Amino acid sequence: MAGILLVEDDPSVRAGLELALTRQGHSVTAYATGEEALEHVRSRRPEIAILDVMLPGIDGVEVCRRIRRLDPLPVILLTARGDDLDVVVGLEAGADDYVVKPVEPRVLDARIRAVLRRLESASPDRLTFGDLVIDRGALKVSLAGKEIHLTPTELRLLLELVRHPGQVLNRRYLLRAVWDHTHVADSRLVDACVQRIRAKIEPVPADPVYIHTVRGFGYRFSPP
Repeated sequence: MAGILLVEDDPSVRAGLELALTRQGHSVTAYATGEEALEHVRSRRPEIAILDVMLPGIDGVEVCRRIRRLDPLPVILLTARGDDLDVVVGLEAGADDYVVKPVEPRVLDARIRAVLRRLESASPDRLTFGDLVIDRGALKVSLAGKEIHLTPTELRLLLELVRHPGQVLNRRYLLRAVWDHTHVADSRLVDACVQRIRAKIEPVPADPVYIHTVRGFGYRFSPP
């Protein structure tokens, strides 16, 4: 059972998802606005946030950005069908996954459970790559002695890359290993997450020294 923060301004959709997720065993707190959601995050930390992109006032993407400043909790966006720009902007803002509306509750439940499973398989170990230290037991990453705050999905992706040093991992493999997805069109999840990790661990994100792009194939973790 997960403590879910659900933000959806359509009353019928919100009520339907709240009921369906509750029946799946989750504890759901639902709001209609981003402002209410942010206040909830500040006072009572949920385990995961489900945000509709199109919200009155502060939209879902901006809510995601503000949550990221407060907490690395997982975020799933609900997007309208075909709104690729919303998806890309949302992923760049730090979202861990997205589900296209109209939402099938069983699909959303599966995505929620997949996000929350991502850290369970991390094996205990402490790895050092120059200034970069990855403690797989404590699930912590530090750079030059300063802790780097990664979201669960970012950490899961980094750990997957680190498990295969020097090996090129294609997007399809990473999508399946980290997100439990099989649809190749969702490969932008991988690209956006890599960009966010680079922004946090690379001295110069545009000229990475840890996570390298192998054009036409995927990504390789090759520390100096």
